[in-house]
Amino acid sequence: MAKEIMNERISLLKVPLDIIPLDEFPEIISQQLVNLSNETSDHTHTKNIVLLSLWDLLKARRNGEYRNFILNAFMVIPISNSIVRGASFLKKKAPKRYMPFHFFIKLLGIMESLEHTVYLLGGTEKTMKKVEKNISQTFPRLRIVGRRSSFHKQDEDVIIEAIRKASPHLLLAGRGLRGGEMWLVKNNQKLNQGLRIWCSDIFDIFTEKRRRPSDKVFALGFEWIFYCFRNPFRIFRIFPFMYYNFLLLFYRLFRKDTN
Repeated sequence: MAKEIMNERISLLKVPLDIIPLDEFPEIISQQLVNLSNETSDHTHTKNIVLLSLWDLLKARRNGEYRNFILNAFMVIPISNSIVRGASFLKKKAPKRYMPFHFFIKLLGIMESLEHTVYLLGGTEKTMKKVEKNISQTFPRLRIVGRRSSFHKQDEDVIIEAIRKASPHLLLAGRGLRGGEMWLVKNNQKLNQGLRIWCSDIFDIFTEKRRRPSDKVFALGFEWIFYCFRNPFRIFRIFPFMYYNFLLLFYRLFRKDTN
């Protein structure tokens, strides 16, 4: 029996981060998917995956419910260069940063190889139809067991029950989901076992409604310039960014951030 590979987890400003090398990612995900197939508990073995931006990290520091969600997540992967830089500044082992699009391609490819299932949640009806078509063409052995576009509050219980009955190996949620990622946080104990992940732009990128930063721009950590061109109001994020840098300096000088 192969030895199970465990995530190496560090803490940055009291928010957890996982260090997952690219070459170990497929095996870690595959092991968890196999484990899920052998588990029967509805709640204990939930596997939430968090793609953590700098703004998510700051939100986790001020929102206890969201922070607990991240603390109990199976995998917390940084997508912001500032997070990696912050870990290095505090003299910690720097985590591997993933571009969300490539992360999802890898994840869905692994799931297809195991002939597993996915449920799509969020977006508009037109968008979700196109997402389902594109995923089915790209990953033909990955079974889509349900999809649901944005819905009203009164339909929430029906949607949750539909997801539980479909029992997908992966719940993939994106823009259009009421409350965004916080919907998963608030309904964490109501959903079925399985991997769950939320990403705001993923459905728009799959349908090519929105461009994504190039690999070169992302590798250089300049994707924020790309997003500022898309939404100029993002420039005001300079203020929480300055606060983040102040926190790093404060922890470097006066506090010990364990792990």
